[in-house]
Amino acid sequence: MAERLHRGGHRVIGVDPGEAARTAAAARGFEVSASIADTLAALPVPRVVWLMVPAGVVDQTLAALAPHLSEGDVVIDGGNSYYKDSMRRAEQLKGEEVSYIDCGTSGGVWGLQEGYSLMIGGEAAAVAQVGAIFRTLAPGEDRGWAHVGPSGAGHFCKMVHNGIEYGMMQAYAEGFALMQHKTDFNLDLAQVARAWQHGSVVRSWLLDLSADALQRNPQLDGIAPYVEDSGEGRWTVAEAIDLDVPTPVITLSLLERLRSREKNSFSDRLLAAMRNEFGGHAIKTR
Repeated sequence: MAERLHRGGHRVIGVDPGEAARTAAAARGFEVSASIADTLAALPVPRVVWLMVPAGVVDQTLAALAPHLSEGDVVIDGGNSYYKDSMRRAEQLKGEEVSYIDCGTSGGVWGLQEGYSLMIGGEAAAVAQVGAIFRTLAPGEDRGWAHVGPSGAGHFCKMVHNGIEYGMMQAYAEGFALMQHKTDFNLDLAQVARAWQHGSVVRSWLLDLSADALQRNPQLDGIAPYVEDSGEGRWTVAEAIDLDVPTPVITLSLLERLRSREKNSFSDRLLAAMRNEFGGHAIKTR
């Protein structure tokens, strides 16, 4: 990416407090720096600042940037911020004549190779001003990215995208678990996944990744049954409640992730105790 931007006449400087991150970026062709102040001082105004930091430190990062920003600069938040926070930040920077763009970014570790899916929110003039960046990061100049609406719209769409992702992943996981438990058929799950990759109505990139994982490790040995969430699924469910929109699949998939983290579940032990109390059903002991 850095090479393509350089060819377009753009100077790209990567800023990170971690030496390892700077070294890795330099190896890919980026000019790097450990200082926000030095970086912005080295670039001509107007400048474009792309933030790729966790949602919890965006305000802290903006506070560090603020003294060094100038009228006409554009700040792009490409992380997974809550869309209402993005709306607030856009309004704050607007008073400083600085444009704020919220860009929901999907593609994960494969984005560098395949291109990223970009959902962009912000004022049309600011988005047009930095359009070359989006066209460079996307799978193609005319695909994989869209200016979806005003400030907040980009991160809102990414929030819903991640909620849908939760539901799709849960459905695949449950289906493959069902096949894995049908022991009398001795199914090769990687083989089934490969068959579904072509012509099936359930084919998808998530299925491709599942097929690869099952091919490498059919029994998923060494992987703990513990699933994290980035927070976007929670935001999606909360928004659905606020808007009175039923989202049972997304909601249950989020709850399943929470369920995966319970060790020695108190609720399960209480269920066993209740069954014993009302029906005399046997209790398994550890």
